[in-house]
Amino acid sequence: MDLPPEFFIFVAIGLAAQLVDGALGMAYGVTSASLLMAFGLPPAVASASVHAAEVATTGVSGLSHGLFGNVDRKLMWSLVLPGVLGAVTGAWLLASVDWRWLRPLVAAYLLALGLVLLWRAWRGQRRSPRQGGNVPLGLGAGFLDAVGGGGWGPLTTGHLMARHLEPRIAIGTANAAEFFISLAASVVFLATLGLGHVHVVLGLLVGGVVAAPFAAWLARRIPARPLMALVGLVISAVSLYNLLR
Repeated sequence: MDLPPEFFIFVAIGLAAQLVDGALGMAYGVTSASLLMAFGLPPAVASASVHAAEVATTGVSGLSHGLFGNVDRKLMWSLVLPGVLGAVTGAWLLASVDWRWLRPLVAAYLLALGLVLLWRAWRGQRRSPRQGGNVPLGLGAGFLDAVGGGGWGPLTTGHLMARHLEPRIAIGTANAAEFFISLAASVVFLATLGLGHVHVVLGLLVGGVVAAPFAAWLARRIPARPLMALVGLVISAVSLYNLLR
């Protein structure tokens, strides 16, 4: 297969997006899908390409986080099952329903969540983690991830941190669970849309796989309080960008 010149642009997009996603637990899908749509790809094709690449990148990222001790396996499985259901439903509906009206509502919600995390990081609040609520979290995050080309990371990582889970565990667990959500969504996209733009998927995949192990190591090395502040800052910035757009 002859690779077009822009292939290396997609590699750079995948590398940068996975470096942020693996270290902070979010922004791969949002960053990649936004840039792909800026290159002229339709939303459904951009989302399908991102999810196809994420099957490999999230797999490597989840394994890397597991090796560095960043994954709570019990929590991961409690998110995976409803998350897969939400992703399958969202991917199936994406081709026939326009969900653009939902994006500003989600962005406003995530902006509030990001500001809460920034406030807690500034105050240095540490409490015992709260349990429960994993089914609606996984269901909603999986659905929004499929219809928007991204969103699993900000919703799951942000919520888990808001429940006072240790930041590196929240990031690693969300990354590990995302493999199953991306796989489920990709199967539906493949069945309904087919797989076009192979060079786009391959570029995102190569860049993401290269960055994933280093990003997982970085998540373990950054202290909890600055890591929470970085997560809150990224969520707030992405949300503001989406609201202004």
